[in-house]
Amino acid sequence: MILYDYYRSSASYRVRIALNLKRLEYQQVSVNLLQMEHRSAAYLQRNPQGLVPVLEDDHGLLSQSLAICEYLDEAYPGPKLLPESASGRARVRCLAQIIACEIHPMNNLRALKYLQGELNISDDQKAQWYQHWVAEGFAALEQKLSQDPETGKFCQGDQPGLVDLCLVPQMFNARRFNCELAAYPTLVRIDSACQQLQAFAAAHPDRQADSTA
Repeated sequence: MILYDYYRSSASYRVRIALNLKRLEYQQVSVNLLQMEHRSAAYLQRNPQGLVPVLEDDHGLLSQSLAICEYLDEAYPGPKLLPESASGRARVRCLAQIIACEIHPMNNLRALKYLQGELNISDDQKAQWYQHWVAEGFAALEQKLSQDPETGKFCQGDQPGLVDLCLVPQMFNARRFNCELAAYPTLVRIDSACQQLQAFAAAHPDRQADSTA
């Protein structure tokens, strides 16, 4: 199994956590986004979108982090990333998509590069943009998680799963961009609980080989 990723990509970070939680062995191949390796002809053959991550196993190539995570959960044994009940799975997908589909696309590298390179916004304006979308998404997450009895030590009960592996990378990025987190005590608590687990710690950007490249 090969994971084509970039150490600071939130989507890649999610999949690394998922692979670790499922206790799967994998080889990492770094795709340096800053050096435009994701736009090379060879990489575009793997993923015409030119995005990371891409997962390769005996069944072929997969892209899109949430699709990869659900595939891993269905195709491989190990701890489950989604609950068994239909209502539980819907709840988990809802929470995960708030992060992966509502917050992250507004603030990922290609969006920020376009804002600065094409629209010529300043560093301060970029920070305001980033912090605005994090605050809007985190406020909704905090309300949902803090008021729902299905929230436990982690986002869904007392075992980490799909929502947690989306939350942790977004919390990492929020701190990078100096977002104020005091208003989200539930998110901070769950993030802290996740960080105590080896599956999350080993996936941290600072622990990837290409972090020093």
